[in-house]
Amino acid sequence: MEYNVKTLEGRDAGKVSLSDEIFGLDPREDILARMIRWQLAKKQQGTHKSKGRSEIARTGSKMYKQKGTGRARHHSARAPQFRGGGKAHGPVVRSHEHDLPKKVRALALRHALSAKMKAEDLIIVDNLVAAEAKTKALAGSFETLGLTNALFIGGAELDSNFKLAAQNIPNVDVLPVQGINVYDILRRGKLVLSKAAVEALEERFK
Repeated sequence: MEYNVKTLEGRDAGKVSLSDEIFGLDPREDILARMIRWQLAKKQQGTHKSKGRSEIARTGSKMYKQKGTGRARHHSARAPQFRGGGKAHGPVVRSHEHDLPKKVRALALRHALSAKMKAEDLIIVDNLVAAEAKTKALAGSFETLGLTNALFIGGAELDSNFKLAAQNIPNVDVLPVQGINVYDILRRGKLVLSKAAVEALEERFK
């Protein structure tokens, strides 16, 4: 399919051909949900930890004699039922990662790109280059394009001026094409691709 290309100033810059196999799919929410769950689980630190009864620094001696008190039979004060005792079945340090086939991950990325295309939230620009690292000037260009919440995907090498100018603008993320991912695509309102990013994606899914 043919798609209009714009400059950062909002002017027309020709057309680009997009593959239906990448941008023309009917998005499946179940695949996108699986991918986001996989990404968030992979990011989770898993450093939560509580102490069990064997890790509590309290005496392990018997609290009181077994018989004759009229009270329940107890041994260590480190048992979970006592204040200051260990936690029963508490969280431990672990990894939250789980497997997701590589083909499903690749398919999810194509469905995310197609979802942006279907929702008309996809913008393609000729290049992501700023003359100088000035946030105010770049913010003005974004207003021209109507961008208040967007993810920008450039080529393999990002323009340093553009990256520096954009990093202070709220709700705007900038990534090289090798860092493109489903979670960041869907968490931002608009997806802005450079022509170099489109070419790299076409080559990746060829």
